Amino acid sequence: MILLAFDTAQGALSAAVHDGEGEIASAFEARTRGHAEALMPMVEVVLAEAALGFSDLDALAVTVGPGTFTGLRVGLAAARGIALARNLPLVGVTTLEAVAEPVAAEADEIILASFDARRDEVYMQAFSANHAPQTASLLVNLGDVAAHLSRGPFVLAGTGSELVAARLAAAGLDFRMAGCRPQPDATLVARIALRRLVEQGADAFRTAPAPLYIRAPDAKLPGGRDPGETA
Repeated sequence: MILLAFDTAQGALSAAVHDGEGEIASAFEARTRGHAEALMPMVEVVLAEAALGFSDLDALAVTVGPGTFTGLRVGLAAARGIALARNLPLVGVTTLEAVAEPVAAEADEIILASFDARRDEVYMQAFSANHAPQTASLLVNLGDVAAHLSRGPFVLAGTGSELVAARLAAAGLDFRMAGCRPQPDATLVARIALRRLVEQGADAFRTAPAPLYIRAPDAKLPGGRDPGETA
């Protein structure tokens, strides 16, 4: 199965092509803006490197959040457009799942993925050592981080790790840093998506995934309305 995955949701841009056995081609760059202009050129580069075209794809995957409002819209719009045009299944993967995926943990450790959400808050989610979710994706005030967790020990991953570490230390909880890339990577998004396609089948992903908005968007329309608010 040939799968194209990409991520535009946080502070990076990445794309990867996977054939079910391993990665064929990938690209990654740190980027906080300009995802809309850079996404499709990057996709074209990784497809060319893999000697493939859109007609060769069997499935797609994209990150659905949490992340920036604009970044999420860019990635999801592109993924939905390609999926519709090629009649492909589209798998949504959260950014927290993606940063937790490469973390190697001991059986008694809890993987804690987090992103700096600004405003003294973090997006976070806890996973078992075998990457099974232990909590939902949460938006948590830094002062309340320890209250949402068990006793650990924890392995920290993601851009919020330093912030979370300070709170765990203050609460006397054991932790260590994972040492993995703190941004989502399409290579790992592809790996998660392929597992789901094998487990659930392509037909389970014929409906486009919805964005995971934990915090309401900051942008306002004239009159102070949110972009998603109806008149």
